[in-house]
Amino acid sequence: MDFTAKYRAIFRIRFLNGLQYRLAALAGLSTQFFWGFMEILLFRAFYRADAAAFPMEFPALVSYIWLQQAFLTLYQSWYFENEIFDAITGGNVAYELCRPMNLYAFWFTRGMANRLSKAALRCLPVLLVAFLLPEPYGMTLPVSLPVFLLFLATMGMALLLAVSMTMLIYGLTFYTMSPLGLRTIFSSAAEFCSGALVPLPFLPEKMQEVLELLPFASVQNLPFRIYSGDIAGMEIVRGVALQIFWTASLTMLGMWIFRNALKRAVVQGG
Repeated sequence: MDFTAKYRAIFRIRFLNGLQYRLAALAGLSTQFFWGFMEILLFRAFYRADAAAFPMEFPALVSYIWLQQAFLTLYQSWYFENEIFDAITGGNVAYELCRPMNLYAFWFTRGMANRLSKAALRCLPVLLVAFLLPEPYGMTLPVSLPVFLLFLATMGMALLLAVSMTMLIYGLTFYTMSPLGLRTIFSSAAEFCSGALVPLPFLPEKMQEVLELLPFASVQNLPFRIYSGDIAGMEIVRGVALQIFWTASLTMLGMWIFRNALKRAVVQGG
């Protein structure tokens, strides 16, 4: 079996395994529909008062919210595999190291597969309902085919970036031996800085300028705003360049942390 075939097999197994949890996906769908409607109705009330006072047009905001709900499990910052944390803190990582593959690549692959399988079960129903809803509560189509293709490309890169961030937390757990603090700090920071709680354009201008330089803004913020037409031209070029930079940088940093952590790892009992 060649190098890439091993990881393709892992990806396929994990992806198919994730598709089995249909009941959990159904329960999550009801929450996502309710939350999406609640957000849109809340913003609608403010827009009716003075739409010109807001930085995003309402149709663009609606598309952003529905995309956020459709792909929640793809980019959620609080998603970590407890099995991996248990392997690190309990010593079972020794069994993982016996596999004839790179540990970072192995966990990275399974992380992508798990996120994609969860999103595959939920995104289509949400998008279908969102497109069928009447104006102004439904999603709109992108302005052009090139914009849609760019949206898909940045969605893929955002997935790689989201997984690379979680890999950093796994790697740092080798040093802290407790994931609780790392998970709490990372999840809280990522939720706010990525535009998951409030779209970044709604934040103060100075704060927005800083946050858009951080890797969190390159996850859901960039592709969703490209789709909705909220950003265009050089803003897109700048955003894509930052997304590529952060994905490459955090992946290399994560590999370096893993390599150094595994050199010093001690498994009790042998």
